[in-house]
Amino acid sequence: MNTARLHLHCGASSVSRERVAQAITPERTDSWVPIAHDRLLNGVQESLARSGLHVVTEAHGLTHDSNRYFGLLQVANGSNPDDFGLVVGIRNSHDKTFPAALVLGASVFVCDNLSFSGEVKLARKHTAYIERDLPQLVDRAVGLLCDLRHTQERRFEAYRNHELADSQAHDLIIQGLDSRVVPVTRIPELLQEWREPRHAEFREGRTAWRLFNAFTEILKGNLGELPRRTQALHGLMDSACGLVRPQGYRTEDAEIQIAAAV
Repeated sequence: MNTARLHLHCGASSVSRERVAQAITPERTDSWVPIAHDRLLNGVQESLARSGLHVVTEAHGLTHDSNRYFGLLQVANGSNPDDFGLVVGIRNSHDKTFPAALVLGASVFVCDNLSFSGEVKLARKHTAYIERDLPQLVDRAVGLLCDLRHTQERRFEAYRNHELADSQAHDLIIQGLDSRVVPVTRIPELLQEWREPRHAEFREGRTAWRLFNAFTEILKGNLGELPRRTQALHGLMDSACGLVRPQGYRTEDAEIQIAAAV
């Protein structure tokens, strides 16, 4: 099986699994219940194992004060395509910056580019009952991984088969700017990546797949922003390739968004 080495690209320092476990969890209060980074990470991996999935590559990062954790787990179930793998993104904070969160997506092997799908996202605030609720919420999200693999296979195949003229690619790049997929300062770099991809695998044919990977190549940077940006990117590229959502699909079904328990 082809696997890639995952890189966080998030501004945090890369650390070992052991260092994540050593991060000190603050004391809880009546209204705020922080959860240990390592407990969240172990809970996700245990849920993956129960679903018959195993981690083949992982990367972990902590900010200098260890208050914010970012993790990536690439998983396999024995039938992944040769060119991309499923990735679980994890984040947690001890400074009330963001909730415990899980988002699922894909990593393209040849360039280690990440894109997160908006179809599966879990976020749970650090409030009362988080310790009770989190295991079942993680299980719900992980349970959708196999469905996500099939969705990504169909999506990426459509991208590969959809030819783009330069004028169409340029229009999509402007739409990406309007949708806040990419900042205006990165447009020249994005155009260069479209015209002359740095990876030889994307130089054959001018397709939506080539443009998609041009976007994800220049989006390497802030893992905190990457899920939102790549979810918007998928929407943009799906529309350009004529991909339609299943009948009965509702906007609110696009994410599993778990708010604080009452």
